[in-house]
Amino acid sequence: MMKLIAIINVVAWSGFWAFGYLALSANAENESQMTMAMIFAAIGAGIGIWTYLQLVRHAEATGYAKRSNRADLSHQEIENGESV
Repeated sequence: MMKLIAIINVVAWSGFWAFGYLALSANAENESQMTMAMIFAAIGAGIGIWTYLQLVRHAEATGYAKRSNRADLSHQEIENGESV
C-alpha cells in the first residue's frame, strides 16, 4: 500500500509542477486555460502534501525514520496534583 501512495505522491507533485508552469506561462488573454491549470496545480499540491504526510507517518510508525521531537507534558500533570 505504501508503494502505491509513493507512486501517487510522485505523480501528484509532477502534476503540480507541470500545471503550475502552464498556469504561469499561459497568455493573460486566455483566462480559462490559466484557471484550469491553476486548479489542477492546486489539486496536485494538495494530493502531494497529503501523500507525503502519510509516508512520513508510516516511516515513523515502522521505525524507518526517527520520531519527531515532541514536548513531554508529564511534569504539568504532577504540578496540578494529577496522577500519572
